[in-house]
Amino acid sequence: MRSELLRELRHHGPFTLLGAAASVVIMMAVRHWFPDVLSTERAENLFEFSHPLHVVLSAMVTAAMYRNYRSKEKHSVSGLLGVVLVGYFGSIGIATVSDCIVPYWAELILGMEHVQVHLGITEMPAIINLAALLGIGAAFFSSKTYFPHAGHVLLSTMASLFHVLRSHDGGFSLVQGIFLILFLFIAVWVPCCFSDIAFPLFFTGNKSHPH
Repeated sequence: MRSELLRELRHHGPFTLLGAAASVVIMMAVRHWFPDVLSTERAENLFEFSHPLHVVLSAMVTAAMYRNYRSKEKHSVSGLLGVVLVGYFGSIGIATVSDCIVPYWAELILGMEHVQVHLGITEMPAIINLAALLGIGAAFFSSKTYFPHAGHVLLSTMASLFHVLRSHDGGFSLVQGIFLILFLFIAVWVPCCFSDIAFPLFFTGNKSHPH
């Protein structure tokens, strides 16, 4: 499992870093020239929109991966229950770390003026739980994981960045931008690969990717 996770991390590292850098550069440009477009209020609304979508795709990929690993048991009661539990806890737990906790640490270090951790599962529990169940349900109709995983990474990047944007009114300096790229990279790179690859693999006893 460790070698599988390391392989996935190496594979996802370059485009995750590129996506984080591009997202921060675009955000800094918009905040500088069009500050009202990404105001703190709008960023908060966008976070509340992108975070549940992230949970949907995360649950879909995690549950589908588990089904692929346990293909021989996917129609049994224990197999179905395993898909639900792994998809639920893998998506909500990792999405909370990626979208809420790691960005909050970045805001604290940068000393932003509206620092506050926004935990989707406690602030909008009905929406987040429904999002997780929707993603798990989708995994029962499709075991494909490549496109949902790419969307998972994209939405994780967006949600993490919007969490940061809602904590700061003005623009960002070059030093702050570089720091945010690194934090955004960490917030997306490790949690997304862990939830989509390592988490379902841990509960199966298999040692290799099903694809």
